[in-house]
Amino acid sequence: MAPGSPRRGGRSPKAALALLASTQLLLIMDTAIINVALPSVGDDLGSGSAGLSWVANAFLITFGGLLLLGGRAADLLGHRRVFLGGLGVLGVASAVGGAAGTVGVLVGARAVQGVGAALAAAAAFALLLNLFPDGPDRHKALGAFAAMGGLGGVLGTVLGGVLTDLLGWRSTLWLNVIGVLVLAVLAPRLLDGGTRSAERGFDIGGALTATAGLGLLAYGLVGAGEAGWTSARTLGAFAGGLVLLAAFAVLEKRIARPLVPPAVLRRPTLRLANCLSALAQMALFPMFFLVSLYLQSVLDQTPLYGGLGLLPLSLVVVATAPRTGQLIDRLGLRATMTLGFTLLFLGMLWLALALAAEGTFVSTVLAPSLVLGVALPLVMVTTNVAATADAAPGETGLASGLVNTSQQFGSVLGLAVLVAVATARTDALGATGAADETAGFKAALLVGAVFAASAALLSFRLRLPASVSAHPHQDRVGGAPE
Repeated sequence: MAPGSPRRGGRSPKAALALLASTQLLLIMDTAIINVALPSVGDDLGSGSAGLSWVANAFLITFGGLLLLGGRAADLLGHRRVFLGGLGVLGVASAVGGAAGTVGVLVGARAVQGVGAALAAAAAFALLLNLFPDGPDRHKALGAFAAMGGLGGVLGTVLGGVLTDLLGWRSTLWLNVIGVLVLAVLAPRLLDGGTRSAERGFDIGGALTATAGLGLLAYGLVGAGEAGWTSARTLGAFAGGLVLLAAFAVLEKRIARPLVPPAVLRRPTLRLANCLSALAQMALFPMFFLVSLYLQSVLDQTPLYGGLGLLPLSLVVVATAPRTGQLIDRLGLRATMTLGFTLLFLGMLWLALALAAEGTFVSTVLAPSLVLGVALPLVMVTTNVAATADAAPGETGLASGLVNTSQQFGSVLGLAVLVAVATARTDALGATGAADETAGFKAALLVGAVFAASAALLSFRLRLPASVSAHPHQDRVGGAPE
């Protein structure tokens, strides 16, 4: 069925895609927007840097820890139902955060926001997979998702500066409430409710161990910069997370209906694609943060102009993403993926070498950011296509949870590692001025280039299974009716 043609019940796939892509825009924007507002939060609520860091970190921990559970819950309970539930949790928590009188309340609200975001993100991606069968239509849909993700990162930075300057930091959270209300009103009209697996039963032990294990790993990663990589808190979180994930692996082999069937994880294409998704985010996510920081702290730009400096990159993403499907059809998935990671490597390397303490935006950031704008949708779309290519209709939520978890942990790990590299390099030089800060940024971006180069080499090993097109896809969005 061609995109945009009417579906059963008069629902249009194109309208549904617009809704799901807008959800992706809102969730990515929410990840970025609060970072710009943090200094104003500290001034208003009287919090130091340690407390403020957890306003951002609380969201990342619950978001990363619950994606896998959210994806499987969507398969079993219904994708639209979990999508709406996630939006509801996100909206209520955003309202509580917008009215918070203390940092403690705000941190708690941000943690609950992460819960809602995880449920909504996993269900939205699964709805997209069910809506568009594997092939050119899905490639175009994933291109739209990638475009909205790239745009959301920049819009979050820009709107964070504008709203904080004009209306105060609380308006950044109330923007979420408005966005959620719009999406929640449209979802029942545009999304089919018959989107749940015929399988029944829920793996409580697997859900608890996987969620707690992933949550502890996220806690260790986001707190490593503050506590130190070898601190008791960081090592304890890593050890606890690994023990719980090991227990999860044992449980999954012994129960009838596991949260993640071991046979799924034995698929080589899925494993490699999730690894590549993580590597992509380990380079891309911290790049946005480091470039914004360079523009503000070295080139002395305001937060608003620091965000606007990433606008050309986002415009290239929006222009490139819809054409990624055509490139896949022409070159093949593996060749397009390798091209994307090669461009990512070249863009990161060029950016690292171009940064200068006495530079300007045009002389340092603009040209390499345009290369990165082309690379971003190529790597995001191709890794998502590969990670979900052999997912059966009843596994779309699971596939969504896995790839989203890989991307989220890649983002968190990449940010933690690259910020640690930048800080260590700057401190080693004495941290006496812009030149030392620039050297730290250059070192971090070079490490990001290494991640991209590793992914480019690994992409040569990608082999799509012969059975990719063998899974039947229903005319409806999903499986058994609710």
